[in-house]
Amino acid sequence: MTKPIDIRNPRTGKYDYVIVPPPPMLLTQLCNRLRRSQKSWQQLGLEGRIETLKQWKQAIISTQDKLTEALVADTGRLSISELEIGSFLSSIDRWCRLAPKLLQETQQHTSIPFIDLQQTAVPYPLVGVISPWNFPLLLSTIDTIPALLAGCAVIVKPSEITPRFMTPLLSAINAVPQLRDVLTFVEGGGETGAAIVENVDLVCFTGSVATGRKVGEKAAKLFIPAFLELGGKDPAIVLESADLELATSAILWGSVVNTGQSCLSIERIYVAETIFEEFVELLTLKAQRLQLAYPTVESGEIGPIISERQAAIINDHLLDAVEQGAIAHCGGKVEETGGGWWCRPTVLTEVNHAMKVMSEETFGPIMPIMPFSTVEEAINLANDTIYGLSAAVFAQDEAEAIAVAQYIDAGGISINDAALTALIYEGEKNSFKFSGLGGSRMGAAALTRFMRKKALLVKTKSIPDPWWFDAQ
Repeated sequence: MTKPIDIRNPRTGKYDYVIVPPPPMLLTQLCNRLRRSQKSWQQLGLEGRIETLKQWKQAIISTQDKLTEALVADTGRLSISELEIGSFLSSIDRWCRLAPKLLQETQQHTSIPFIDLQQTAVPYPLVGVISPWNFPLLLSTIDTIPALLAGCAVIVKPSEITPRFMTPLLSAINAVPQLRDVLTFVEGGGETGAAIVENVDLVCFTGSVATGRKVGEKAAKLFIPAFLELGGKDPAIVLESADLELATSAILWGSVVNTGQSCLSIERIYVAETIFEEFVELLTLKAQRLQLAYPTVESGEIGPIISERQAAIINDHLLDAVEQGAIAHCGGKVEETGGGWWCRPTVLTEVNHAMKVMSEETFGPIMPIMPFSTVEEAINLANDTIYGLSAAVFAQDEAEAIAVAQYIDAGGISINDAALTALIYEGEKNSFKFSGLGGSRMGAAALTRFMRKKALLVKTKSIPDPWWFDAQ
């Protein structure tokens, strides 16, 4: 019998919600049922699947108020929750629009005149999605929607830290008969996630490097594909020619949106020494204007730290930095207010790569800044990390910024902006180093990776092949 899990409210600190993970045998039975139903889902055809997802969108709109309320309870913030729902609904529209072209079968001639190639593909029967707590709705569906359109059945295990949103979402799923047979969300912690990996044909995991490594190793033993989107320590390089007004506004947003609780957050900033002091002064001034979303969710821009464990990590990074000589120009501490953990936007200088705040993922609204004297030094500092998810480069001339970006070991690089890969889905990108493994979850590959390609080699003329044995 599985044990219930008590869930903490990030604004009050109270444990006011309970989830009950499914027993292992029940989970296996559920996966088997989804896999059986997938055959009918695939046979429904792409047009039928598109129509079903459009019905799901309408069902979600009907329960949008309850979904928003649940997300606010999960995360303690309102505006980002509303943005999540909007992005989720837009992603259904986008994938339904793109899928007919991306999944189109093709036929062509080959290098041998009498052999044609018919290119087709078949979906993996059952996809498992294991998602994190920082964007509960968006990151539990970013892989789910294209997988469904590809013809897969999907089982999703969101983080046990933010599970409340599942109730209204499941209500919307159950309102669409053809969808409820091939899509479900299950409650649970790490054990449930591990059990899902054992029962699916492909797994998508978003989370920490440590857990992602375990998922990847288990998937390898089972001989199933694993798409891993892991941590980041994203750098921003501000060259001497950069527009400081633009750069500071972009970096501030890229660093502290969602209280910095994003793998795409800017966590390290390298600024040309000739403009360093001016940059720090301007960034600090803007950071000080942001307020905590307390006592109400509308009170300010900075919500609570969702995970209590993450609050401890942020506090540890700040203490470590200050003990080694870092200077906080604003913010600088994790504080308890109303039972929740909060951290104001923090600008740090006098930092170096021996500090945790410059080498480990902080996942908080912390902006540590170092000066550099040459472009080569800036690139070396940016690449001095085990991570390689995203980055940003600022320069007056975009060609100058692009030239620097070419040398940065990261999959998605914003030019004269920050964290654009959170908003732009067209460009394919791979995670470098320990930031992930597998095909891109952006661009066309985000959909086609859920299908195994087939090549049908068709002989078009009834003639002997010249390489056959002469056995007449």
